[in-house]
Amino acid sequence: MSTAHEAAALLPDPARLRTHLRALAVLDATIGDDPRFCHYTFAIAWGPGEEAALMDNGSGDDFSVLFTSAGVLIRGFDHESEMSPYGTDDEEVWPGVIDEVPAALRPLLDEPAFFDEGIDVPRVTVCLWWEPGDTAWRTGSAIAYPAGSEDPDGSGFLFHLLTDRSPEAVRAHFEDYYERPVPLEAVRHVLAGHPVTQATTRALNPTARRVAAEAAESQHQVGTGMRKRSDSTESDPS
Repeated sequence: MSTAHEAAALLPDPARLRTHLRALAVLDATIGDDPRFCHYTFAIAWGPGEEAALMDNGSGDDFSVLFTSAGVLIRGFDHESEMSPYGTDDEEVWPGVIDEVPAALRPLLDEPAFFDEGIDVPRVTVCLWWEPGDTAWRTGSAIAYPAGSEDPDGSGFLFHLLTDRSPEAVRAHFEDYYERPVPLEAVRHVLAGHPVTQATTRALNPTARRVAAEAAESQHQVGTGMRKRSDSTESDPS
């Protein structure tokens, strides 16, 4: 069974996770022909002192990784999970999923972008966090997962490129999504954190209309994904 507890053991520390998520956003923005269809985005200015790595597959599943001075909060939502608030009789978050989120990080779940109209709780089936001084990811300790599912909270499905960060896995994902070959060496280059040159951009997408290095180094947001609704000032999309 794949759950948040297994994911917690496979995720890297926050610094390495941030680097990896930014690389995924740059790869997605570069390989794709239209940034509106990117799954992975990264908002450097999500809020005061906050950054957000976001994934939205356009089919009702999404996650956010919020980096703040108080720690890091991972929220994931698998719309087909039995643990979805929509799948419970009272439309509440599944017991134990967010009950133990530290007080310093709990307000991050109140972001309106994580709510759907007509429901009073955030979209969440899986939640993990890391506070300053922690040495491992934490998650709810008393979650009773529904029986009969290999991935009850959606963590295996949602976080597959965060737990398997190999260039091969990342390339396979983008080749499957964009339905065209993606050069492995260019993927390795971006994942390693090397500067994204025009040559790398052309290798990833010969028809790309912007240099990925600009997206990686100067934009407030890589990609055009979910925006913070509680902040009236949007990131510069240029």
